[in-house]
Amino acid sequence: MPEMSYVLLQQEDGELQFVEMPASHAYQLSALNLRLHKELTKLTADNVPKLPKAIAEFRALDLLDEKRCPIGGLQYVNELEQTFASIREGSYPLVSLLTEIRALQAQLEQWYEDEEML
Repeated sequence: MPEMSYVLLQQEDGELQFVEMPASHAYQLSALNLRLHKELTKLTADNVPKLPKAIAEFRALDLLDEKRCPIGGLQYVNELEQTFASIREGSYPLVSLLTEIRALQAQLEQWYEDEEML
């Protein structure tokens, strides 16, 4: 079984999400999340998403609440890509953010394929 890491995300309302990532790619999701937060304030569209903020990374996860489960990294990045692709932005060069999201998406797809987990 490949080594996995977890990125802890927190919504504005305090809700927590755990995203399971390949250990070799977790830092990329955290860095992407921080960059997206930095750039969100520059967007002028009327449908700018509310993104959770990355607050921690860790290697092991023992969830004690049976109702919670981690979100798969590829699933999360796919949803992130769809969210940003739907933004109707006229002023800010959104293409650069989408390029970063899609680069991580492609890396994850390749990783899952190499690990025969798709």
